Amino acid sequence: MAVRSFEVYQLAERLSDIIWKVVLNWDSLARDTVGKQLVRAMDSVGTNIAEGSGRGTNQDNRRFVRIVRGSLYEVRHWLRRAHARGLLDTSHVQSTKPLLDELAPKLNAYLRSIGPIGQ
Repeated sequence: MAVRSFEVYQLAERLSDIIWKVVLNWDSLARDTVGKQLVRAMDSVGTNIAEGSGRGTNQDNRRFVRIVRGSLYEVRHWLRRAHARGLLDTSHVQSTKPLLDELAPKLNAYLRSIGPIGQ
């Protein structure tokens, strides 16, 4: 079964909203350093999925999905830093990790489903 961009996009939006709500509760130093980077990286996942699928060519779409993969790795980095610095408690980790673990393979499946190279 092929993964559609909308499926991946919705999952990215859900994760982005969870991260936003978590970061809003951090103090100003944490929000201005880790928080802003984390929110920007996660928001860029959905943004680039949307932009890539709207470009009209498979080549452009694949390029944007590869950018999304990079942003997803950045999100994982910032989440690890936030956890190491005591900004995320167990409940936050439990709410984000399963979504990240679901998003990464779906994103790769979506990339594979985007027509043949050269189109």
